[in-house]
This record gives sequence, structure tokens and C-alpha cells, in this order.
Amino acid sequence: MPIEVGAEAPDFLLKDQNNQQVRLSDFRGRRTVLLVFYPLAFSGYCQGELCEVRDNLNDYVNDDVQVLTVSVDSVYAHKVWADREGYQFPLLADFWPHGGVAQAYGVFNDVAGVANRGTFIIDKAGVVRFAEMNMPGEPRDQQGWRKALADVTA
Repeated sequence: MPIEVGAEAPDFLLKDQNNQQVRLSDFRGRRTVLLVFYPLAFSGYCQGELCEVRDNLNDYVNDDVQVLTVSVDSVYAHKVWADREGYQFPLLADFWPHGGVAQAYGVFNDVAGVANRGTFIIDKAGVVRFAEMNMPGEPRDQQGWRKALADVTA
């Protein structure tokens, strides 16, 4: 089960596709974070979801909001995928310990060894204000993200 709305978001430090460290708590007090876990790079549903973010980037990355995406793929796989698809937002590698951040958020799939499709909105105080989990192969309703972001940042 994913961590619940109202819980403090577990902090983490992961590397993005450019091998730069990104710490969740660095956004505290500055921006609301849309945290998007996905199973694997280069897969159909994942690519579609991240292309939606790419194509509407100003909705997900602005003065009030920062999107962070996470999978168990390596930094190197994320780099190739980001370059190929034009992703200009952090793709974070939850590579080692394998799925550790996904486990902390309650979205790690022990059978498949990947993250389920967990989506969290973390407010500027570091509190989870929205949480959902879809299984691999189940696409998410990104209109729900937009509504929840609007409610949190209003």
C-alpha cells in the first residue's frame, strides 16, 4: 500500500539522467513536488505518461511545482531515454539499493522487481497531499494530477 495522504514524505537522494544528485527535501519550502514512479524506461505506458509531462511541461515544472520521475532503471538508461524523447525534467534512478525509494513509498512490486505506477503530490511542507497507485499496465489519469496540483497550489 502506498504511504497515506497526510504522512510526511520520506526524503531521498537519487541521481538524475545527468548524474546529478537530487534530494527531495531541497524543494521543501520552495515548491510542491509531483513525484511519479513508473516501472521501466522505454515501455509504452511509461513513455506515454512522460511524453504527456514533456508536452505540458509548464503545468508540471514552474515556480510552484517540480516534477520528479523515478524508476529502477540506471542513470545511463535514463540518459539515453531522456535524450531520445526530449525529457527536460529529472528521471531519477532508484537503482541501488534496488527500488529503495519505491519501497519507502509503498509502491515497489516485489514480484516484478520494479515500481508500480505510484503518484504523489508533496506540498511545500513535505507532507503527502495526494497518493495513488496503479499496477503495471494500468495507465493513470493525468487529469487527476492536474486537479490535485491545482488544489494543493491554490
